[in-house]
Amino acid sequence: MKQKTLTLKQLYKVGTVKLAEEGIEEFSLDAWYLLEYVTGVSKAMYFAEPERAVSEENADRYIDCIRRRAAHIPLQHITGEQEFMGYPFCVNEHVLIPRQDTEILVEEAIQVMRPKMKVLDMCTGSGCIVLSILKMCREKYYMTDLQGIGADVSEEALKVARENGRRLGVPVTWIQSDLFAKIPEEGKYDVIVSNPPYIETAVIDTLQEEVRLHDPYIALDGKEDGLYFYRRIISEAGKYLKPQGKLMFEIGCDQAEAVEELMKNAGYEQITVKKDLAGLDRVVYGTLQ
Repeated sequence: MKQKTLTLKQLYKVGTVKLAEEGIEEFSLDAWYLLEYVTGVSKAMYFAEPERAVSEENADRYIDCIRRRAAHIPLQHITGEQEFMGYPFCVNEHVLIPRQDTEILVEEAIQVMRPKMKVLDMCTGSGCIVLSILKMCREKYYMTDLQGIGADVSEEALKVARENGRRLGVPVTWIQSDLFAKIPEEGKYDVIVSNPPYIETAVIDTLQEEVRLHDPYIALDGKEDGLYFYRRIISEAGKYLKPQGKLMFEIGCDQAEAVEELMKNAGYEQITVKKDLAGLDRVVYGTLQ
C-alpha cells in the first residue's frame, strides 16, 4: 500500500512529538531546524503554506533525522554545521561544536589584533577561533596581512579545520602537535589564543548526553582539577610570544582566579577577566613582560 503523503504541518508535528517524548529540551526548535534542513522551507514559506505536501523521500529523510536527534545525537552532528560569529562551520564527532560562549574570546582577540600580527590558536579543533579572528579582521578592519596558525593533537580535528578554512577562504597553517611540541618559530607570535580542555574528569559523566557521549573526550578532559592544560600552555607559551605578546584563554566559569594566578606566576601582567552574556567569567588574558 502506498504511504500517505504528509504535509509540512503534519511532519513538523510528528517531529515535535517524538523529540518531546524523548526528553529533548528544545524539541520544537530542533524539530523545526531539521524540517528546514531537509526541505529548505523557510518559516515564512511554512506559515504561508503549511499544507504543502512533502515528497516521500524528504519525509523519510526527516523522520530519520528526528530518530537520530531523539537518540540525543547533537543537532549539529546531523546537519553537519554550526554557525559561529555569523559564519557557517562544518562540524562532526571529531571536534567540539562551536558555542556562543567562545565568541567572547574571539571578540576580545580582535580588539588586540594589529596589522602584520601573527596569531597561534592552540587546541584549535574546528578552527573556528583563528578563522573567525582572521576573517573578521579582514572584513571589518581591512587587515589582510595577518598570519594564523592552528594547532591540535588530533589529525581528524585538523581535517575539519582545513575544510572550514577552505570554505571560508581564509589561509591558515595547520599543525598536528601535542601543544607546543611541533610549533616552530619561538618568540614569533603576537597573540596565542586557546580554548583548551577544561572540564574536571569526574564531572564529565554528569554532563548532558549530547556532550559526554558525542563530543570528543580529549577535547573535554582537563584532568583531575580541570587546569592541566592551562598549566602546560602557560608554562611554555612565554617562549613563543614576542615581548608584550598576549596569551588569551576561554575558561570554565569557576576557573578565573586559578588561571589568573597561574599567569601572574609566569610573568604575565595586565591580566583581564571578561564575562559572558550570562554574567559568568569566560575569558582570561594577559600580557607577557
